[in-house]
Amino acid sequence: MKKLDLENWNRKGHFEFFTQFEEPFFGITAPVEVATAYEHAKNAQIPFFIYYLHKILAAVNTIENFKYRIQDNQVFIHDKIDTSATIMREDKTFGFSYIEYHPDLLIFKEIALKEIARIQNTTGIITREYPENIIHFSAIPWLNFTGLTHARSFTWPDSCPKISVGKIFEENGIQKMNVSVTVHHGLMDGYHVSLFFEELQNQLNR
Repeated sequence: MKKLDLENWNRKGHFEFFTQFEEPFFGITAPVEVATAYEHAKNAQIPFFIYYLHKILAAVNTIENFKYRIQDNQVFIHDKIDTSATIMREDKTFGFSYIEYHPDLLIFKEIALKEIARIQNTTGIITREYPENIIHFSAIPWLNFTGLTHARSFTWPDSCPKISVGKIFEENGIQKMNVSVTVHHGLMDGYHVSLFFEELQNQLNR
């Protein structure tokens, strides 16, 4: 992790402007094609949730702005971004997990399965401490949503991106899935979110 040189950052004015807002986050929802990814996950016998979560983290870790976090009015660039994903239990409650990203899909699968099992055998929402180098992730596989908002405490300092995915649907014979991305406007703009969607689609097509 290293500190960003705010004084020489070309977005210094944007950062100062948006960090004054009570709600500095903005969100974009867009579809991605998932037929190739779904087939690859099926052939590799990897749960699709774990497969696309790995691709999302891979995309996040290629875009520097998604690795920025605000701490004490300074911006820090993290070396690696992991995730806190909501994991549902049998009683339909959920807990916040912590799943470390690993570029090797099979290693990531084992990390994710172990953490999913831990959450399913605990109670409550907060099940451990969480670092800053995460995205907040959730899946709503029962619903094809076209927009999404998040419950947030404006008094709690937060700059972590929030990414959610919906139900797989078919459009013109193509399997798609809507992805919602909510990010701190002091750290990035629509351009950077567009880069994420482009890279995510590249990851899903591999």
